[in-house]
Amino acid sequence: MSLDGKVVVITGSTRGIGRAIAEEAGRAGAIVVVSSRTESAVRETVHALSEHGSAVSGFSANVGHWEEIDALKAHALETHGRIDVWFSNAGVANGYQPLDEEDNQALHDLVTINVLGTIYGAKAMIPHFREHGGYLMNMCGRGWKGSATPYTAAYAASKAAIASLTRSIAEENNDCKNVSVNAFTPGMVDTDFYAEGMVVSPRLAETAGNVRLALEAFGTPVDEVARRAVSLITEKPGVTTGRIYAMLSPGKVARGGAKMAWWGMTGKMKRG
Repeated sequence: MSLDGKVVVITGSTRGIGRAIAEEAGRAGAIVVVSSRTESAVRETVHALSEHGSAVSGFSANVGHWEEIDALKAHALETHGRIDVWFSNAGVANGYQPLDEEDNQALHDLVTINVLGTIYGAKAMIPHFREHGGYLMNMCGRGWKGSATPYTAAYAASKAAIASLTRSIAEENNDCKNVSVNAFTPGMVDTDFYAEGMVVSPRLAETAGNVRLALEAFGTPVDEVARRAVSLITEKPGVTTGRIYAMLSPGKVARGGAKMAWWGMTGKMKRG
């Protein structure tokens, strides 16, 4: 996998999956632009990647604000002279709760960052990519197919919206043979999303431990996710567009389902 000399902008790239993708892109030869809302986290990530030999710069931006997305784009162009890949990875989740228990401000932030932030990234980059060519990758997640995802309803709805957005933008721009608009869904990944302190409704307290079992059954290591994500964006823009790439294979779903069924029969998995 080579991204030699390519400029790759990754939002939400100071921790978790985004940071792992930034590190992997750097190893693949990319000039990486890391970004998140926290300036100190951006500085620390830039330092860490540069210590490992990556060409990297950073810019603090809240993707839910258009002017900050526009400023991030300007930073990349002014600093590096080009943008080849824009990876809209920034996203938040509100734990496991029934919708009626979720905090209104947290819901507003989730939709603003996950949905509007992805829309703003596309709006900023599509004109540039139509002129110069490039790859827009959006991050999907649980619920992207529109299936029921109880206790993560708002998060799942945001990811279904991103899947629809990706396909629509790809169709709008399929006349440009040097532009790709795709999305990537990594499945369950053991990051700080599932760490202790994750918000869990009191109504779900008895079954909260099942999350760790689900990670064991269906989870994918973050470094494997990063390698797959980088392998996708190394593809020449325009070869594929309008695709939603999923890490979770049918075989892994089947094996994981069998494990969960067995744990349910033996009592290892708790029932609410």
